[in-house]
Amino acid sequence: MNSPPSSIKRYNYSQLVINNSVLTAAVLTGTIFLLKAAQLGPAQLLAWFHSVRHAHLFSVTFLAIALGTLYLMQRSRSVYLVDYTCFRHTSDCRIPLASFVEHARQVPSTDDKSIQFMKRMLENSGIGDQSYLPTATHYIPPSHTLSDARDEAEQVMFSSIDDLFARTGISAEAVDIVVTNCTVFSPVPSLADMIVSKYKLRSDVRSVHISGMGCSAGMIAVEAVKSLLQVAPQGAHALVVSTEIVSFLKFYTGRNLSMLLPNVLFRMGGAAVLLSTSRSKSRFKLMHTARTITAAQDRSYQCAFQQEDDKGEVGVNLSRDLVAVAGDTLQANVTAIGSLVLPLSEQLQFVLSLIARTL
Repeated sequence: MNSPPSSIKRYNYSQLVINNSVLTAAVLTGTIFLLKAAQLGPAQLLAWFHSVRHAHLFSVTFLAIALGTLYLMQRSRSVYLVDYTCFRHTSDCRIPLASFVEHARQVPSTDDKSIQFMKRMLENSGIGDQSYLPTATHYIPPSHTLSDARDEAEQVMFSSIDDLFARTGISAEAVDIVVTNCTVFSPVPSLADMIVSKYKLRSDVRSVHISGMGCSAGMIAVEAVKSLLQVAPQGAHALVVSTEIVSFLKFYTGRNLSMLLPNVLFRMGGAAVLLSTSRSKSRFKLMHTARTITAAQDRSYQCAFQQEDDKGEVGVNLSRDLVAVAGDTLQANVTAIGSLVLPLSEQLQFVLSLIARTL
């Protein structure tokens, strides 16, 4: 596994220094003052205080207060996770593996080689008989209309949000921000607008929909909400809904094996998360968010690519480089988050091991 680019590591450490510049200056100033005071005896220290002019004492006190105020102003407002819920499937959406394979056999233009490949991938994927697909995909051939996708989105999102409001006791009127994410399904009006319309949210609510971002979409949504909450009034609430609408992801029937993988791997599901700047009733505190973007590299950019095959059929191509790309990105992300959460001794061990590995 390749190590993260040195430019990324330098940027992470420079950002760490910049973000804590005021605290660093205050600690250095305090350390110098204590060292100077330790060199003087009690009598000399008392005599020095008597000899100092009141203007000097006022200046030092004012500087300390100013530094403290500046530090408090620079410090980001804390964001808390109040609670979350996951979509609870209904029994009519369950599809055992044998049923999935048999349904795939009945789909026109699907050959035996493709069936055997999908069956082998199912057996190795860890997906069991308690997995679920929307009812529209149970038809032969599967139905993938816009209406089917809207029905699935409403079922997943609204039931998850209803459970979340019931669990937290927070009403829809208290929601200030709504952020939704779904990679392949981006209708007009958006998923965020569907939520605003369903729950009759306030006219000043901020709504955002994120699409096309793949597996990182949930993380991006949380990061966006964190930024919005930190500039919102104290006690504001944000609703994050993350899902993937399988009904809109057309069942691929071509011969490209890499484009057959989404048929096997994606299932029905979603989650709703409530975040707030109020500590009351919160379960967790959101400490750090770190995201590493590798789309500038061609291998990373093309590892999950929606395209047409040589017959003109549209599908999502999951390349063989996907696992390696994910591993490299994970290492870079761990490096970024490690400088924020690891103690200094662990960071030193990591740097030494990195140096030893490059020698």
